[in-house]
Amino acid sequence: MIFARPIVSYGRRSRGYTGAMGRLLQASALLVWAGVLSAETAGGVKWSRPPQWKVQPDRPLRAATYRVPAITGDSEDGECAVYYFGPGQGGTVEANIKRWVGQFQQPDKPAQVQKELVHGLRVTTVDVAGTYTGAGGPMSPAQIAKAQYRLLGAIVEGPEGPVFFKFTGPTRTVAQNREAFTAMVRSVSR
Repeated sequence: MIFARPIVSYGRRSRGYTGAMGRLLQASALLVWAGVLSAETAGGVKWSRPPQWKVQPDRPLRAATYRVPAITGDSEDGECAVYYFGPGQGGTVEANIKRWVGQFQQPDKPAQVQKELVHGLRVTTVDVAGTYTGAGGPMSPAQIAKAQYRLLGAIVEGPEGPVFFKFTGPTRTVAQNREAFTAMVRSVSR
């Protein structure tokens, strides 16, 4: 167990701490000041995640990852990944939509793509369902085809570059959480 003790210096008492506690407090204050502890902001964009979605540990290239609990009858949870690569990075809106749609074999119907303005930010959304082959990611050794899957995506053109929201999962779980995803996307602001 770590015990912190106040620093006492010859006749006057300091408000600081020594040892591990002092370093922990300093690091925490710095991270809060830098905005690193807030997983719900990236690229100058803020959002509010649905409360039933569970924050997951940090993953490479992601600003945030949320586990979306499966509905009764679905065998696995959904996932919403939020990506931010930096100013001018991550490709065009159109290229990303094309790539996301291309991760589906035999789409159930053509992808629905919409553009809107949310709190002064341009947002492009996509909705596509079918057999998903993008589950393994680009570093995966083999693509895993998942039938009856759905993707809801949103690309927010933020002040510091695009922020990508990609929600995938079993069709029924995604359908059940569509309103929650839409509410999160409509919560974006500077």
